[in-house]
Amino acid sequence: MSQVEFIGMIQSQKVSEIHAAQGPAVDRDYVRAFAQAHEAAGFDRILVPHHSTGPDATLTVAYAASVTERIGFMLAHRPGFVAPTLAARQFASLDQFSGGRLAVHYISGGSDDEQKRDGDWLDHDQRYARTDEYLEVLHKVWTADKPFDHEGAHYRARNAFSEVKPVQTRNGQPHVPVYFGGASEAAIPVAGKYADVYALWGESLDQARELTTRVRAEAARHGRSVRFSVSFRPILAETEERAWARAEAILAETRRLRVVQGFGRGGPQQSEGARRLLAAAGQGVRVDKRLWTAIAQETGARSNSTALVGTPEQVADALLDYYDLGVSTFLVRGFDPLEDASDYGRALIPLTRALVAQRIANRREAA
Repeated sequence: MSQVEFIGMIQSQKVSEIHAAQGPAVDRDYVRAFAQAHEAAGFDRILVPHHSTGPDATLTVAYAASVTERIGFMLAHRPGFVAPTLAARQFASLDQFSGGRLAVHYISGGSDDEQKRDGDWLDHDQRYARTDEYLEVLHKVWTADKPFDHEGAHYRARNAFSEVKPVQTRNGQPHVPVYFGGASEAAIPVAGKYADVYALWGESLDQARELTTRVRAEAARHGRSVRFSVSFRPILAETEERAWARAEAILAETRRLRVVQGFGRGGPQQSEGARRLLAAAGQGVRVDKRLWTAIAQETGARSNSTALVGTPEQVADALLDYYDLGVSTFLVRGFDPLEDASDYGRALIPLTRALVAQRIANRREAA
């Protein structure tokens, strides 16, 4: 893996805060172009998100992997709707067919309404308890060399076993990398036990420092280390003035489209991550060097919705501040999704990689 990892995001049709969804729910040509654009731009992985009314993310990953060669994938998965024994075999199979390009981002769920659409009535903290057991069973299935029984609070299995194992390994054991999200008191212990990469939304530097410190301490209790990812919506232009003008235009279009669609200002639901973004927004529309919170304020921070605004050089410099906190993965996606992915590959990604390489070289020289 490179010294810094970039993750993009693809969806099955063109849609964002400034683009209303149009056409069929699954646009194969768009997915193919979107995935290939990320690969050409130099991304390491692509996130395929999950929501309770959309196309199946697992099948979307399978199709996108079939039309790309190198790029990895991060499948968003909500525990609770597929038995962990079956999910373990699905993920191992997808890892095999993709040539070891799969990672899975486990999202326990920050919205009761979303969960109930698929028949899940557990509350917020119960969902994280279930995820804890779910990940335990997954790891058993991947590593067991003979059938085993499991008896837990949420799952029971007899003679569980999988003939297919992941291509990838961790510490010599079959393993699909675990990305994990959740900032609540119920989430942090699960992250400490299982996360290979812990994912934050685009918080302020002080917030990120506080949260990564907590997760590191929890992981250390289990003799583990964990890497960190932060998500942003970079807004780039040739000059800082033009970048901020573009940001204001994005905000205006977001507001216009939400009125057309009949949306009011959103709330954070049960997501602690959303509450933390709104807390950052409470510090002002512009935080730190160039963290812009206006879209999070407008939408209730129901997704990763904070931006870094400026020239590619300025935004790369801002990303380096997070790298210095221990963040080695950046999930970046734009408000013009496909076009921005290609744009990030032209300057932002190579500039950030160069800054990180220089930072590492400087540290080695000083050692």
